Amino acid sequence: TDGKPLVAWCAGLIRQPKWGHLRDLHKAIKQAEPALVSGDPTVQRIGNYEKAYVFKSSTGACAAFLSNYHTSAAARVVYNGRRYDLPAWSISILPDCKTAVFNTATVKEPSLPAKMNPAGGLAWQSYSEDTNALDSSAFTKDGLVEQLSMTWDKSDYLWYTTYVNIDSSEQFLKSGQWPQLTINSAGHSVQVFVNGQSFGVAYGGYNSPKLTYSKPVKMWQGSNKISILSSAMGLPNQGTHYEAWNVGVLGPVTLSGLNQGKRDLSNQKWTYQIGLKGESLGVNSISGSSPVEWGSASGAQPLTWHKAYFAAPAGSAPVALDMGSMGKGQIWVNGNNAGRYWSYRASGSCGACSYAGTFSEAKCQTNCGDISQRWYHVPRSWLKPSGNLLVVLEEFGGDLSGVTLMTRTT
Repeated sequence: TDGKPLVAWCAGLIRQPKWGHLRDLHKAIKQAEPALVSGDPTVQRIGNYEKAYVFKSSTGACAAFLSNYHTSAAARVVYNGRRYDLPAWSISILPDCKTAVFNTATVKEPSLPAKMNPAGGLAWQSYSEDTNALDSSAFTKDGLVEQLSMTWDKSDYLWYTTYVNIDSSEQFLKSGQWPQLTINSAGHSVQVFVNGQSFGVAYGGYNSPKLTYSKPVKMWQGSNKISILSSAMGLPNQGTHYEAWNVGVLGPVTLSGLNQGKRDLSNQKWTYQIGLKGESLGVNSISGSSPVEWGSASGAQPLTWHKAYFAAPAGSAPVALDMGSMGKGQIWVNGNNAGRYWSYRASGSCGACSYAGTFSEAKCQTNCGDISQRWYHVPRSWLKPSGNLLVVLEEFGGDLSGVTLMTRTT
């Protein structure tokens, strides 16, 4: 989640021209294989910016790669007595050292943009997650704990719950200037509830997963319950020092604006609950959703489960869900997890683009300002002709009227 748009939702359809260009590249490499696997190339200079990388085998196989490193000017070169035209910043592949069968800058396949077709709206019912419930699996510890060491991938979610006693002498009870709750987390998002009332969210990103939540929260005289729902999206799967990576609310957690100034809550007793009540009830499954008392649709409500039934769209075109109007959560279709979604706006620098020059991950960005991913594939193998159960867990709140069943054609 680095703020850049995802490349595509392909749903089994060929994405041109990329698919065809890579197919031709692989075909050319395969033709050159007998020479490529025989040893290192010899390098010949055939111009100011042009070189030939030549592979030969003991059996007579020969393959050449003719390169033009100029970023803006094409070149005509002579190799083995033959002339070859090389576009700027490109490589031509000659599997037999004679015939150029592929050039990296020459795209032959036409673009085939995808068309998303609405396949019907959805009638929703909703079930609000209980933000105050702690069941028999809850446990209490002194201080804050790392999240994944507790959840072990049983759930994305871990509740951190503690209690704060507010004396009747606290000035904010009279002034109405509520105390400031500050939470420092290693990631990836937190939702905060005080006495069952939502007080907002905070989240990090790919390059900086750590986050700080700091907002005024309403408290009353006596015991106040602070519940923090921490959501973890996994850990990086490359790099060094895996043992140093962590997620969850690691602190400090402080409450300021009290008569005493600031109170550190980090080392007091915290109660932990792995997962959500809806998860333990299995409301995302066909059997688990039936006993739950579902109410009218309430898409804007945070931390809420939503369900709808739909018929499979006619035909054989790939099926998707348009989730662009929602916030963050997960999707299930007939009990199968269709993925996590997080509809934040992609940032970056979009503008003129040229393939020439050294590659970087910030090069040729597109769709700046659009949501990171909008459509989510629903395999047709999951679907029945009718009565398909769709369940959405929405963490932040969204607009259910925008969630639409779609098919994709080219």
